[in-house]
Amino acid sequence: MSPRARGGRTGGAGRAREAAGERRSNRPLREVLEDLLGHTREIVRRAKAMTPAELDYAQQRLEWLADEVWRLATGEEGEPPS
Repeated sequence: MSPRARGGRTGGAGRAREAAGERRSNRPLREVLEDLLGHTREIVRRAKAMTPAELDYAQQRLEWLADEVWRLATGEEGEPPS
């Protein structure tokens, strides 16, 4: 039984190796997450100066990126749950 299954914690090095493997094995997910974070940062910087149309587009893009993250993270081909 693993330390995590027994309620314990795994070592930091183990988590780092797991995270590194995930980054290498799911590159599309990592790229979409980077896009999502970059878009979010841009909105935070510019929100007060954005026009209503820009805000609407920014929100739509956030929703699309979040849907893509869900699809890639779960391996689902269809629409994410609403």
